[in-house]
Amino acid sequence: MNVGIILASYDSGHYHGGFGQGPDAIIAGGLADELALHGHEATVKDIGEVVGAAEQAREISAGFAVCNAVAGEVADVVRSGRFPVVLAGNCLTAAGAVAGEKADSVAWFDQHADLNTPETTLTGFLDGMALSTLLGLCWRPLAAAIPDFRAIEPIRAMLIGARSIDPAERTLLAQQPVINVQCSEAAGKAARLLEAGAARTHLHIDLDVIDPDELQVNRYAESGGPSPDKLCETVLGLARLLPVVGVSLTAYDPIVDPSGDVPPVVGRLLVNLLGALEGRTAIQ
Repeated sequence: MNVGIILASYDSGHYHGGFGQGPDAIIAGGLADELALHGHEATVKDIGEVVGAAEQAREISAGFAVCNAVAGEVADVVRSGRFPVVLAGNCLTAAGAVAGEKADSVAWFDQHADLNTPETTLTGFLDGMALSTLLGLCWRPLAAAIPDFRAIEPIRAMLIGARSIDPAERTLLAQQPVINVQCSEAAGKAARLLEAGAARTHLHIDLDVIDPDELQVNRYAESGGPSPDKLCETVLGLARLLPVVGVSLTAYDPIVDPSGDVPPVVGRLLVNLLGALEGRTAIQ
């Protein structure tokens, strides 16, 4: 499969800071070579310092400027017939990927629900509102300015592996038809996305969904998540069932991974995902 890898090396508005170092570390860890070893041809494009982000250096404006840049790069990858893979620091960047792919549904792996809004957040952390933004529940004018962005209906969203959910997020989950499952339940609920009309599904993987007792990806990860193997198994199960059109991976901080254990896991995950998607295409 031909793959277009896009690097968005930002964390909370800061270029190459914190989680923003993760994309480069994954590439340096041999991702393109791993894909090539399994027959996948990959190009790598770094969005670099984004006009609007560098000048304003504020988390909200910079975050959406990055989304705008990513949307254009992803759209170029899709037009060229390649499968888009976005490596980013922040989860909000998935809004740019969704726009570029014209995705109408999302499978969202994350230890956090990311369903706060400016009215409910207790921290003000923009990434804690990332899924809410995708679902059109907050930051609507800024999201609407992302080229080709269309909010995803909550009924076509699946939240997978969340174990750190704020009270206000639990209230929202009770009010909205978002499918909230753990990894062991995800494949069994995939049909609900298809029944809701999912035709182009974005796969988002915040790597802190992984149990830090198995693999430490950042300093915020809490115990109780899936192992890397279980995550891979769940992703493959969904890839065989859903019309996945792109993937974003976020929240890796190489500072907490001095031995470089995370990049090979990402490589194996993507190799297996691409293999599953190729198999699905062959069957169809």
